[in-house]
Amino acid sequence: MKTSKASFEQAKRNGQTNKAGFARMRAKNSEAGMTIGQLAAIGGVNVETIRYYQREKLLPTPKRLHSAIRRYGEEELKHLLFIKRAQVLGFSLTEITLLLQLAEGEHCAETQALAEKKLDVIKQKLADLLAMESALKKLISACRRGKDGCGCPIIDSLISGKNNA
Repeated sequence: MKTSKASFEQAKRNGQTNKAGFARMRAKNSEAGMTIGQLAAIGGVNVETIRYYQREKLLPTPKRLHSAIRRYGEEELKHLLFIKRAQVLGFSLTEITLLLQLAEGEHCAETQALAEKKLDVIKQKLADLLAMESALKKLISACRRGKDGCGCPIIDSLISGKNNA
């Protein structure tokens, strides 16, 4: 079964991509393996993304078989989906490489430590975003109560480097 990025995108627009559809596609390809395009479509990434992950040693590159076409199996798909899920949680590719290495054995304590560090970074980013929100609200409020021809409090604040609200 051939699957191109275009057909995947068309199916996606029509709401026809779901876990059952992917399961059927995976079952059909399990014996012969998937092409890189099929792997990309199922994983929801571009073919070049898969090649990049291979260059970065995040995904193994299968050997070419008699047909000179590389075939990808369930393990490569599991790796790809692992990478995508870890990215959604905010892990960088460097951190994902470490997670993949830790996944090869019993390393729960190390994995937990990495996740705790990531959580601390996320908490700091949230605090920074809340501070930015507060500063912008004050500046917008100052704009609303400002008088015509007196300058813009937002521009003045950006020029001076101070929150003048």
